[in-house]
Amino acid sequence: MILKILKSNSPFVYFFYLIVAVLFWVRSFSLPQSYPFSEGEFKSILFNPIYKAISGIPLLQVFFSLILVLFVAFLIQLVNSSYILIRDKTKLPAIIFIVIVGGFASIHTLHPVYFAAVFALLGINSLFAIFNNPEPRLDIFNAGLFVAIGSLFYYNLVVILPAFLVSITILRRNINGREFFIMLIGFIIPFAFALSFAYFTNQLDETIINLRNSFSTSINHLEKNYPLYIFLGFLAFLTLLGSFKIIQQFDSRKVRTRKSYQVLFLVFLFSIISYVVVPATSQEMLIISAIPLTFLIANLFVAFKSVFWGELLFSLFLITSLLMQFADKIMPVG
Repeated sequence: MILKILKSNSPFVYFFYLIVAVLFWVRSFSLPQSYPFSEGEFKSILFNPIYKAISGIPLLQVFFSLILVLFVAFLIQLVNSSYILIRDKTKLPAIIFIVIVGGFASIHTLHPVYFAAVFALLGINSLFAIFNNPEPRLDIFNAGLFVAIGSLFYYNLVVILPAFLVSITILRRNINGREFFIMLIGFIIPFAFALSFAYFTNQLDETIINLRNSFSTSINHLEKNYPLYIFLGFLAFLTLLGSFKIIQQFDSRKVRTRKSYQVLFLVFLFSIISYVVVPATSQEMLIISAIPLTFLIANLFVAFKSVFWGELLFSLFLITSLLMQFADKIMPVG
């Protein structure tokens, strides 16, 4: 019954989604805390001024994290509506993202990755727009530009740039080498402006050090976090089921939809690779990984033919995520 209600396309569902999101953040509002950044971790070019302004107000940080999550969920819904990644008219992708991120209770406070997620989605939206587009250059440029702006909030977002570059070969029938160059130019320009500003304000050395440390400093909030391992294990199970489902549907889907899922797979793949190649990558990258997973898992629940199994699995999904709010009491992190 829960899944049936949430799959509705009624605009009133958004109000219900807001209630669900607030429920996931209730404990963080009652016990507001700042994120335990390591030295310099919050000093990205665009995030640092925001963090300095509200660093002493944990409650406001929690509030902003919820607002940003709701905004990303709204963008996910817009992307789904624009490119029809899921056949049925449903607002389910928005709630799927909220529930996934709801399970990452330790990040229910202000973190630069939330801003990065906004621009990553804007970049994905621009990337999807180049399919069968006779004049794709502006969208290609914007895709690189949005990744760069997101990276100036959360430097490690740069790991998805290769996924965007490879995606050009997937989405374009006739590949033009200039299109790769255009995306790189779009990516380089924001960094050029940011570094120029740092130079003229005598902050260039500090900016370069922070940039280097953001990739080389080993940070691991995942170590011995057994409750999170359990939640991630359940997400992996849903991802596996969702992958089998999309493979079954692949031949019957439109070419645009098939290619869009390939792009989402690349974004997910490179976000996971970052855990191996970037020492500073930790639990926050899960927010970026959640974006492609949202579409895959939403498609799974929409495609369920068995009402019983669909409702059961979705109920377990909700309960598991809700329990993560109290995981530190049930199973303390080692």
